Amino acid sequence: MRTFTAKFLGSCAGLGFIPFAPGTVTSLVAVIVFAAFPVLLELQVAIPSILVITAVGVWASGVMEETCGHDPSQATIDELSGQWLALLLLPDGWGTVLLGFAAFRFFDILKPEPVNSMQKLPGGWGVMADDLVAGIYANLSVRILLWLLSLVSVSMPL
Repeated sequence: MRTFTAKFLGSCAGLGFIPFAPGTVTSLVAVIVFAAFPVLLELQVAIPSILVITAVGVWASGVMEETCGHDPSQATIDELSGQWLALLLLPDGWGTVLLGFAAFRFFDILKPEPVNSMQKLPGGWGVMADDLVAGIYANLSVRILLWLLSLVSVSMPL
């Protein structure tokens, strides 16, 4: 029962077992859920949600590593928490959400330091930590991009 529960939760209700790009699929579903439920935009809901998902993810992905090997591709709960962190407190709008999605996938796949180093943490911590740092990178990158775009639009008269 422990392994089944860990696989169910760790794979985001089975999304991790999709044969092609399970991380990207889970990130896309995370974006849709985040955008569909405006309550997740509220800080007092978003932060505890990310913390709970992360705690469950550390446990579930740690158990999944016991049966599926190191950082199994089926463990996609890390994409859920990382993607939501990437979208945290960004301005409303589908353009911003799509930028957050693209930036998160970019940093999660490219794994610039210290994202890559986070994978070396033991057990479920390594599975979760790299995506959380990728989420922070994505969030900050989108903020910087939006700021730069606002400078361009202010300096260019219509």
